[in-house]
Amino acid sequence: MKKIFYWSPYLSNVATIKNVLDSAYSLTKYGKNCFEPYIIDVMGEWKNKKKNIIEKKVNYLKLGSSNIRLPISGFFKSRLISIYIYFHNLIPLFFLIKKEKPNYLIIHLLTSIPLTLLILFNFKTKFILRISGLPKLNFFRKLLWKLVAKKLFLITCPSRETVDYIVETKIFEKNKVVLLQDPIINISEIMKKKKKIVDVRDLKNSFFLSIGRLTKQKNHQILIDLFVNLNKKKKNNYLYIIGDGEEKEELQKKIFDSNLQNNIFLLGYKKNVYPYILLSKAIISPSLWEDPGAVMIEAAFCNKVVISSDCKNGPKEFLMNNKAGYLFENGKLASLVNVVSTFMEDSQIQIYEKKKLAKINSKKYTIFNHFTVLRKFLI
Repeated sequence: MKKIFYWSPYLSNVATIKNVLDSAYSLTKYGKNCFEPYIIDVMGEWKNKKKNIIEKKVNYLKLGSSNIRLPISGFFKSRLISIYIYFHNLIPLFFLIKKEKPNYLIIHLLTSIPLTLLILFNFKTKFILRISGLPKLNFFRKLLWKLVAKKLFLITCPSRETVDYIVETKIFEKNKVVLLQDPIINISEIMKKKKKIVDVRDLKNSFFLSIGRLTKQKNHQILIDLFVNLNKKKKNNYLYIIGDGEEKEELQKKIFDSNLQNNIFLLGYKKNVYPYILLSKAIISPSLWEDPGAVMIEAAFCNKVVISSDCKNGPKEFLMNNKAGYLFENGKLASLVNVVSTFMEDSQIQIYEKKKLAKINSKKYTIFNHFTVLRKFLI
């Protein structure tokens, strides 16, 4: 049985957390007696998810005794914590790999620690680097990748656009860079959550929905500007935003300054978003970058219309250049207004065709599909 270690220390609640857990879960669910997955808890970040890890029959492995209080926000604070984690865990990870001798180490987030070890030492363990989002090729990252390129077993990316981008950098050998879609759709889990009763009596009829952390990346500011425009013509347009983050107060102020407190509502974090997805008339994803965007894929699986920015790296690919949804120019208000107006004027037949194609695409992101692709690499 092959031992698979997942390295994914995180400082805030990001989509990667769920993807890592469900990737490991796919190996226990569909690869019984073949794979033994472990999630490494570096600084106590996985502690609160230990019960969920055990329920999914994934092994939990604590690297050290230290614990950090999450989430960590702020550029300088997160950088300082990252530096601390780097120097505090370099040696413990080395000894862990030497002792446990995993067949594979799959690397997400804070990748500098395992990559530094790979540069300095020779391991029998095969290192797989996961590249998500749109990586900024600063001097340090480019140098690190170049130094480790020949020793890496594989580089996986969640979208074809990211694969092409990484190949174009010519840092890694082309045959090492592969497409591996995220395990976003857990069908049985979604079905359970869809059936759960949520108190939605106060929700307005026929509303738009946006889900995501209240951060610069998610660009919720543009949605407020959108509704300023929409409400010039019609006052009964409504938007619900699910999520928490550092921009909450700023967004709330902008909503009140725009006199939209009866039209736009910040609902905060919701453990189960599916009842809201099912009741919405469309999901709007205005992100400045995504790869490809879990909310968009989950909404498509639930037969909902998706309106998204054409940001890098993934929405355009998933929505098939407007065939499977509605795309607007990234960060462009006029384009967003135009696209939302088009959606509201389109016929039910036109909308149905887009939803049908999006639903088909969403099935590429099931846990089972992720497993069938990943298994081929774990030779």
